[in-house]
Amino acid sequence: MFSDEQDAPPEITNLDPERQRQAKEYARIQRRFTFMDLALGTAFLLAWLLTGWSIQLRDWIRGWTSNPWLAVLVFGAIFGGAFTLLDLPLSYYTGYILPHRFKQSNQDLKGWLVDLGKGLLVSIVLGGLILEVIYYLLRSVQEAWWLWTAGFLLLFNVLLANLAPVLLFPIFYKFTPLAEEDRDLEQRLMGLAKKAGAPVMGVFRFDMSRRTKSANAGLTGLGKTRRIILGDTLLDEFTPDEIETVLAHELGHQANHDIPLGMAVGTGITLGGLFLTSLVLNWGVKAFGFQSTADLAALPLFVICLGIYSLLTSPLNNGFSRWRENLADSYALRLTGNGAAYAAALRRLSDQNLAEADPPAWVEFTLHSHPALSKRIRRAENYPSQ
Repeated sequence: MFSDEQDAPPEITNLDPERQRQAKEYARIQRRFTFMDLALGTAFLLAWLLTGWSIQLRDWIRGWTSNPWLAVLVFGAIFGGAFTLLDLPLSYYTGYILPHRFKQSNQDLKGWLVDLGKGLLVSIVLGGLILEVIYYLLRSVQEAWWLWTAGFLLLFNVLLANLAPVLLFPIFYKFTPLAEEDRDLEQRLMGLAKKAGAPVMGVFRFDMSRRTKSANAGLTGLGKTRRIILGDTLLDEFTPDEIETVLAHELGHQANHDIPLGMAVGTGITLGGLFLTSLVLNWGVKAFGFQSTADLAALPLFVICLGIYSLLTSPLNNGFSRWRENLADSYALRLTGNGAAYAAALRRLSDQNLAEADPPAWVEFTLHSHPALSKRIRRAENYPSQ
């Protein structure tokens, strides 16, 4: 039904044909493994729900502790740990083997395993906190738990946006001030941020090349923690004009208030999902013999419901994101007035990151949070004549 065969228009994008051929193959393989991972996760959850494993685990935990906080922690650790082990071969192939096959990774196996361990630790801490709060709300406020949970998740996301640049990013990357030879670029970028009404505390280089050949940059943090971060792969391969336009795009998100708007929209969508989940949990009490909606044994049903909802609403989320990305592109072109440099930066990103410039329409609609790179390049090439 869906065809992945679609050739990029080199006369418009001027992309490396061989790199784009590889990018298409890379993207197709990644999509297949995404669907495999989805199928594996679904089978895992259904197995726990339909075989009674979740009830057996709940009863075993209750046999040696009556502390609800400890029970949630142990149940979540065993449940999540089981899926992590089951999913490890897919994670290894997509995270290590595949990038090496396409020569995108600079990381050895030891480095990949260290990063995997760090990611798991962060997930355990943050995921454990979220799970404990949700089950506390399920136990204490009962019917209104979904409303309180949505409020908690909004607060959590606001705090994370502020703290991630300071506490989380340094776990995975080393951030250093720009070298002396890049001081002119630093002043140029900080001046651009000030012009856009989003002053930053500084510009930092981070060691992407230790892991990948891909390039990236960002404007992270809020308020006093806001900073510009540039991957060394970007600094070493892109011209100052190109880097400036990439940053201008990120500044567009600030100018267009995309972070608070995205949080508001995300909270609204999450609220709908949690409300539907509350209805399903009420049904599940009778259908599966759970003791209450706060029963730990209902966790697989909870995840299934939110997972289906997330899958069904992902085209809506992605459509909203593509709209905001288009607006950020428009802002970057207006702020810099340099469509040629932005087009060159996008072409370089596509080839260097092995990103598919012209994905099939159904892929862009359902899976992509950004417009197709070929569309963005064409738009930049036509600026200001558009």
